[in-house]
Amino acid sequence: MAKHKDRRQPGQDAFSAKFGRGNGIKKVAHPHHNPRRRFGNYEIESKIGKGGMAEVYRARVLSGPRVGQTVAIKRLSAAIASDRSQLERFTHEADLCRRLDHPNIVRVYEAGALQGVHYIAMELIDGCDLGHLLRQLRQRGLELPIDFAVYLVKVLLDALAYAHGARSPDGEVLAIVHGDVSPANLFVSRSGEIKLGDFGIAKTATVPARGEELQGKAYYLSPEVVAGGEVSESTDLWAAAVTLYELLTLEKPFRGETPEAVFAAITRGNFVPAETLRPEIPASLAGALRKGLAASKADRFGSAREFARTLEANYDDTIGTPLAIAAVVRGLFGALDLV
Repeated sequence: MAKHKDRRQPGQDAFSAKFGRGNGIKKVAHPHHNPRRRFGNYEIESKIGKGGMAEVYRARVLSGPRVGQTVAIKRLSAAIASDRSQLERFTHEADLCRRLDHPNIVRVYEAGALQGVHYIAMELIDGCDLGHLLRQLRQRGLELPIDFAVYLVKVLLDALAYAHGARSPDGEVLAIVHGDVSPANLFVSRSGEIKLGDFGIAKTATVPARGEELQGKAYYLSPEVVAGGEVSESTDLWAAAVTLYELLTLEKPFRGETPEAVFAAITRGNFVPAETLRPEIPASLAGALRKGLAASKADRFGSAREFARTLEANYDDTIGTPLAIAAVVRGLFGALDLV
């Protein structure tokens, strides 16, 4: 098993010493708090996010088998709902996610329309997305331990392997490609759970991803997609490799002032080796990362499972663990409300 310098001993105290315990941080009112109100079988407690398509609320289930459970309600905005293609995308996400049952994929409980509003009720993650965690690390001048970074992406690949091989109840291969893998769509909880979410532009065997929808995550697009090729499983694996590079170095491998400049960098395949930015990265891990970011699709990993198996040999499973990840999240964010 590959080792690296400055390896810490497992245990929450060791991680808290580096990332801060969060003790003494008072819990504050959520900045997006709204008055409680009824929405079908849910009591809306607060707004926790807003994107280009929808708003997300924290809510409590009022009756039924999940009575009392806290969930996330994703509600499509009225302006977007009037756009047929966007409405189809939203309903596609709901239909697709209800078919997925994996411990590392955000679970969808139900979807529909209430009071003229289209919604998805899903698992609430008490934590943050990796994009938020990366911003905190950059602001504090901290590096994520190598074992943590590798473990996070290994779990991401486990979720992708499940999605890529998922089948319908009658055994039909769904051929699901997420199509939007990035740190912003991988969530970590205070208890150390890691969940892949937001299958909004996912491609299946019968529903292709639209090229124009992929432009929002320019840094994570593979060379073949940039060149106008089809979105495939390899698209997800490339994005997972970009995410791993970013977690290890806190830098994006391909950069530019505009999406076009980023695309040009991706097409050329020129990036600073991760081990140059962080010399303690083991040679075997650096090699896996180079393979994941190879310009030619044929030179990359053939499947999420193959990529995941390679990463398993590059982290210490006594250090890269849910307990340790939980200590980092709590250390960085303390008792502040994240959702």
